[in-house]
Amino acid sequence: MEEIALWRKRIDEIDEEILRLLNERIKIAQKIGEIKKASGLDIHAPEREREIFERVLKLNEELYGGEFPKEALFHIYREIMSACLSVEKPLRVAYLGPKATFTHQAALEYFGFSVHYIPVSTIKDVFNEVDLGRADYGVVPVENTIEGVVNYTLDMFLEYDLKIVGEVVIPIKLHLLSNLSSLEDVKRIYSHRHAIAQCRNWIDKNLPKAQIIETESTARACEIVLELNDAAAIASEVASYTYHLNILAQNIQESANNFTRFLIVGNRSMKRTGKDKTSLILAVRNKPGDLYKTLESFYLYGVNLTKIESRPSKKKAWDYVFFVDLDGHMEDHNVRMALDLLAKENRIIKMLGSYPKALFEES
Repeated sequence: MEEIALWRKRIDEIDEEILRLLNERIKIAQKIGEIKKASGLDIHAPEREREIFERVLKLNEELYGGEFPKEALFHIYREIMSACLSVEKPLRVAYLGPKATFTHQAALEYFGFSVHYIPVSTIKDVFNEVDLGRADYGVVPVENTIEGVVNYTLDMFLEYDLKIVGEVVIPIKLHLLSNLSSLEDVKRIYSHRHAIAQCRNWIDKNLPKAQIIETESTARACEIVLELNDAAAIASEVASYTYHLNILAQNIQESANNFTRFLIVGNRSMKRTGKDKTSLILAVRNKPGDLYKTLESFYLYGVNLTKIESRPSKKKAWDYVFFVDLDGHMEDHNVRMALDLLAKENRIIKMLGSYPKALFEES
């Protein structure tokens, strides 16, 4: 036991050194913030954050063989940078609420806890808060690997002139939450219709007699269940400790490959990082072969399209535009050449932005 005491003493010494360095880091961050303000520069620099993440993860792998788990290391540095930024200028981030939804989880993943979060009722409200300057950034869902794209989010880019500045991908893990301690006592299940659909097989097998009740969100389901003694909600792990509910069953979703991609929207353009994605809206004329001719521009310059989605233009009946995601930054030579060719033929309606790809595509 004396040996354990010696190792614990060493851990205490390391913790003291970590604490000293964290305080030194935050003082330097304050000085940088003062210089930025005096020079009229943006306080928040997402590109610099991405550079730090990648450098730390690379050093952890090269110098220490990745012994410290990379995702844990990412979250530690996410919170360090979030805290340092908060002493320079607290960010205001709007998201599709309420709290403890997956969009809230995505916002925390991207910005950390040292941010002023603004939950709003609709995706349109998120865009509106950023557009009016009441929020620095907004977080909205754009697609799910099972449910597909969120069309309403795409439509908002036709209405607003905001830029995409980042993305985050999170796994959708669903749990059965309740005040109860036994599955046998669950008579009603509350949740959003998508969550219910993704857990239908588990429900039919384990609680076939339970009444299913749809709610506007998984968070709202938790709020309702808090007041009941015979019900459970399907929601996230974040919701379990936010609402202090017991987890009666874990990971009850049908697919292990259930991920949702969220977009970060703002009013700025992002610098090239070398691991970027570009999104834009294309116009296609209503005549034979025009879509082919439009896509040929990307083929000619070796640009990889990762998504193409059609939506009504809302200008006239049967008139459509295409939302496109592609690999690369608009400053990359091949991307720039393809976009220039499209622009010459008046095919680009709107550039939505170039931004760093999600650090963990399926994290």
